[in-house]
Amino acid sequence: MAVEENTREIEAGVVTDLSDRMTYGSYLALDTLLAAQQPRSEPEHHDELLFIIQHQTTELWLKLVIHELDDARRLLAADDLGAALKRIARVKHIQEVLTQQWSVLATLTPTEYAQFRGFLASASGFQSAQYRMVEFALGNKHARMLQVFESSPADHAALEAELHRPSLYDEFLRHLARRGHAVPTALLERDVTKAHVYSEELVPVFQAIYQDAGRADGAEDWRAYEACEELVDLEDNFQFWRFRHLRTVTRTIGMKHGTGGSSGVDFLRRALELTFFPELYAVRTRIEE
Repeated sequence: MAVEENTREIEAGVVTDLSDRMTYGSYLALDTLLAAQQPRSEPEHHDELLFIIQHQTTELWLKLVIHELDDARRLLAADDLGAALKRIARVKHIQEVLTQQWSVLATLTPTEYAQFRGFLASASGFQSAQYRMVEFALGNKHARMLQVFESSPADHAALEAELHRPSLYDEFLRHLARRGHAVPTALLERDVTKAHVYSEELVPVFQAIYQDAGRADGAEDWRAYEACEELVDLEDNFQFWRFRHLRTVTRTIGMKHGTGGSSGVDFLRRALELTFFPELYAVRTRIEE
C-alpha cells in the first residue's frame, strides 16, 4: 500500500503565473534588501552576517519608530490624544522587539567577534542618524551631535530639522495646557533645540492628574493620566534597551574602547542616567495616600 506524501496541494485559486504581476518579492524589494548584507572580513567570517543583520533590522525598526513618533506629535498638536496613544502603543511593542533581539547578538562570543571586529574600522552604532532622530524626538536634544553627520548632508539636514521641532513631551505639555492644565508658560515657550530639564513647577500638574485618576467618583481627565503612564512605559522601555545594549557589549568586548572612539561600556553606562520625562517619575513621591 502506497504511503501518501506529506505535502499540501496548491489550491486552484492560488495565482502561480506571476510573470506580469506584483509579487511578494517585488513589493518588498527583496532583491535590494537581501543584497544589502555585504561582509567586509577577509576571508569572510561566518558570524559577521549575524552582526550586519542585527544592526540592519534595528535600523528598519527605528525607521518605523520615527514614523510613529512623527505622527504621534502631529496628532497631539491636533488634540487627538486617543490616536496619538495608539501610535505610542505601537512604538512600545517595537521597543520590546528591539530589546529582545539583543539576545541574538549575545550569542556572538568575544573570540568570534574579535576575528572580524577590525574590519569595522571606525564604523559604530554611535553614528546611527536614526537613533539620534529618536532621541531628539523624545526630547534628548544635543546640537553638537550634528557634527558627527556633517559628512552626510541628508542625515545632517534631517537631524537639524528634528532639533528645531518640538519633542513628543513638548507636544504633550502643550496639549495639557490647551485642556486647561496649569503647565508653566516657560515650558510652553521654551527653546525646543535644548534638552528638556527637570521643572519643579510642572510636578504639581502631574500630581493633580494622578490624584484625580484615583477619585472614587471618576477622573475628569482619565486620558491625560493614561498618556502619562504611556510615556513612562516608553521611557522604561528605552532604558531597558539601553541596559541590554550595555550588557551585550560588556559580554562581547569587555572594557575595550568602541570602534567609533568612545570609551565603550563606560560611555553606554552614562547614557542610563539620561531621562526624557523626569517629572513623570518625580511625581510618584508626591502622590498622597
